[in-house]
Amino acid sequence: MKLVVGLGNPGPEYERTRHNVGFLAAEELARVLGASFTVKKFASELAEAKAEGERVWIMKPQTYMNHSGEAVGPALRFWKLGLEDLVVIHDDLELDPFRVMLKVGGGDSGHNGIRSVNAHAQGREYARVRVGVGRPPAMVDPADYVLGRWPRANDGELEEAVDRAADAARLCCVLGVQKAMNQVNRRKADAST
Repeated sequence: MKLVVGLGNPGPEYERTRHNVGFLAAEELARVLGASFTVKKFASELAEAKAEGERVWIMKPQTYMNHSGEAVGPALRFWKLGLEDLVVIHDDLELDPFRVMLKVGGGDSGHNGIRSVNAHAQGREYARVRVGVGRPPAMVDPADYVLGRWPRANDGELEEAVDRAADAARLCCVLGVQKAMNQVNRRKADAST
């Protein structure tokens, strides 16, 4: 069994913000797997799905970003899952907009949602699907930037990035992280050659 967590903030005022790309990818993964968010548990909305025989719970914490771990930690303990069973999808200021990369572990790079998950999951060695949002323009606070909405002109690129992020999470569940990383992280290199 796997737990896939899309990070974001609940409520309509946060929809389509850069910080909520994890929610968008979680929703897309649920749609692709034919599941819907009908379970409310662990201060989250949950969808139960199967991905090529693997049972997958897809989570959207409703705790607000900075407290995401308060949902993730109890779920991991309840289902007796290890860090190797956890996949977290989140926005990343360090990646170019719409770039999707997969990695295991690492620091939080100032991302409070990841910091909270690390604390409550009691470790960092889990799969992370990183969706690039780019750096803010000069004189723009990064917190304001990630809470800003994606420009409508970028709808196509955003949809494509969300699709790739959802697929990266699915691949983690069905292939394992190492094989998934080989596929996901190679895509950008293939596109540039």
